[in-house]
Amino acid sequence: MHKNLSRAAVGALAAAALFAAIPTPALAQAAVNAPLQACFVHVSPVGQAGWTYQHDQGRQAMEQALGARVRTRTVESVPEGPDSERVMRDLAAQGCGLIFATSFGYLEAALRVAADFPAVKFEHAGGYKTAANLNTYNARYYEARWLAGWLAGRQSKAGVAGYVAGFPVPEVVQGINAFTLGMRAANPQAQVRVVWLNAWFDPPREREAALTLVNQGADVLTNHSGSPAVPQVAEEKGVLLLAYQSDMARFAPTAQLAAVTHHWGGHYTRVAQSVLDGRWRNLPVWGGMRDGLVQLSALHARLPAALRAELAQRQQDLLAGRLQPFAAPLVDNTGRQRLATGALDDAAISRMDWLVQGVTGGMPASR
Repeated sequence: MHKNLSRAAVGALAAAALFAAIPTPALAQAAVNAPLQACFVHVSPVGQAGWTYQHDQGRQAMEQALGARVRTRTVESVPEGPDSERVMRDLAAQGCGLIFATSFGYLEAALRVAADFPAVKFEHAGGYKTAANLNTYNARYYEARWLAGWLAGRQSKAGVAGYVAGFPVPEVVQGINAFTLGMRAANPQAQVRVVWLNAWFDPPREREAALTLVNQGADVLTNHSGSPAVPQVAEEKGVLLLAYQSDMARFAPTAQLAAVTHHWGGHYTRVAQSVLDGRWRNLPVWGGMRDGLVQLSALHARLPAALRAELAQRQQDLLAGRLQPFAAPLVDNTGRQRLATGALDDAAISRMDWLVQGVTGGMPASR
């Protein structure tokens, strides 16, 4: 045993001597050349479609673009709250140099972990607070939501849409309001009925909510929830679907008219490249259709050419700024005037906590 310890000691000394012989600049260069570990924390399973699936598609696009310069790790189904803080803390301690926290409720946990790991860069999806090493990013989903609502208004016979919603945070409220305003631009009498889940991913409850809305007369469904349950109900019940997050045609090949889809590959690649280059800054990103972060895609082949042309014209108007989804007059669903002239600015949109005229139902308690 003494001989083994002696050999170990000699080996350690030899390794130390070899390490000391390596010039410091070479060590520094090796560190520079090491791949960036980019780590992702998700609130739901990656699955085959939905919010987390689209973020994972972005991760894969980043890997393909940056090759050996980046390595990625993914942790799925992490609840918001203490679990998310534990997971992010573990990832930071294990060498992740860039952490993407992809759910709204991860913000406070990410801020706490960022404070304890100042060398790690954090990117939070949908947040409203930053730190020296924590940035936020989001998309103007409401732009494509307005177009989806307009299409729903043109195609719905009942003039009633059902909307399965997650939590009453501004991003979700923006989507409900933009969809309703678009639908009423096509049919001024249209109504949007909302069922709140107070969950991001709960397939049985998503299905139950969608069935409830169909039973209440909705012949169009849309959602802000994380599974294919709502598209599956639309297909099963023979109603129309304006899908969200992913192209849901595999789940609703007949029902789906179009999909509001999310595209994160370009953004994730730019962020990782900025970390590799030492250019990363905490400058919040709020991109839209012009930036390629959100699209109205997967239009059904049965849509008439004339209708497609009208939709394309409205999309061009939106991209050019001639069409503002939240332009006056804006009245809420209690009859209160919210905007008499002009259009809501970013500050007002970012804190939206009221529902427009045409939405049936109210706001649940805040998170």
